[in-house]
Formats: sequence, structure tokens, C-alpha cells
Amino acid sequence: MEQTLTNSIQDYLKNIYELTENGESASTNALASRLNVKPASVTGMVQKLASAKPALVEYQKHQGVTLTDDGKKAALEVIRHHRLLEAWLVQTLGYTWDEVHAEAEKLEHVISEDFERRIAAAMGHPLRDPHGELIPTADLQMPLDDSTPLSSLRPGQFGKIEYVKASEAELLRYLENLGLIPGADIEVKDHSPFDHNLTIKMGRKSVVLGLNITSKIYVKES
Repeated sequence: MEQTLTNSIQDYLKNIYELTENGESASTNALASRLNVKPASVTGMVQKLASAKPALVEYQKHQGVTLTDDGKKAALEVIRHHRLLEAWLVQTLGYTWDEVHAEAEKLEHVISEDFERRIAAAMGHPLRDPHGELIPTADLQMPLDDSTPLSSLRPGQFGKIEYVKASEAELLRYLENLGLIPGADIEVKDHSPFDHNLTIKMGRKSVVLGLNITSKIYVKES
């Protein structure tokens, strides 16, 4: 069957891409949680995507879901739209980094390729979105990411924040108030082996962060 890329399908592909960036497959339960749907609905959709022509995913029961080359290309196109839109909303319309995700979620499905090219050119072809995440290239390749989760650093290590992998407005406002934004220099002062909390120093300020936050902040070690 020929597969039309509806908004729902694009959302599935985008979320599968993000869940499989580490090289593992995406479970139906993980997809259901991210998309706020029942696991049975996820199973039905991924079976549909696996039987599409061309197939967009590879799926085997109890082994999870991965994207085919065609599925990955379609996912990267949506991600490129989303991250360019976030950058454009901040740069042109004065949105803050905690406001742009919801707007970009709506617009990513409807802009034309000509509109995408125009806003990219108008902004000087940005490499990253307002959260610091890399923007796929025009030929739908994801640039190399050489950052590491802040949660993996230990006392005595230094780094510069590259990006924050989060869309929750409250969390983003919290991090901004702390100064934990892309470009910020940090030093790890202490690590708790029991709860994995990290004590982070930024200039003269120190803060203790839990694993639920440090796992969403990516840094380039220095």
C-alpha cells in the first residue's frame, strides 16, 4: 500500500527517531508514553508503517521498532522543520525558548519546502535551535553530535553546555533562571553515588541537580 504521511504518522516517525538515536529499538510502551496513546494503538500503527510502500519502519513483535532509510529521511524532514521554526520564532517574533515547542509542533506539519528554505536563508542557515539541538541539514543528514550527557561527568570535570533535550516550559524556565543554558561553562564539584545528584558550579554559583535534569543537559567536555 502507498503510505500518506499524515500529521500522526510524522509524529510517530519523529518520536521513533528520537527514541532510537542511541542505536537501540523503540518499544511500543515507550512510544505509547511519548505519544499519549494506548500500546495497542501503537502496535497497529507500526504494523501499518512496516507494510507501507516503501516501508517506513522495521517491526518485530517484542523486539521494538526501528526506522528504515525512508522512515529516517521522513523523520529528519519533520525534525528540520520543527527546529528551524523554533529558531525563527525566537529570532524573528521574540518568543522565548520555553514558548516555542508547542507552536513549532503545530507548524512543522504544514510549512512548504519553499517556506523552509526561505526561513533558513533569512536566518543565515542556523546550525542549532534555541535549545542548542542540532538542525538536520537541507539534504536531511543529522550533523555529528560530539556532546555527552552532563549526568556522565564526575567531580573535577569541566564542560560547556551544548544543548538541553527538553520541551517542558517549566523546566526550561528553571534552567534559564539558574543560567544552565547553551554556551554556559560548568564544573562538576560533587557526585552522590546513592541518588546520582551532581553539584554543579557556574562562576560563583553552585547548584545540586538530580539525574532527571542532568540526563537532559548535554555538554562538550573541556
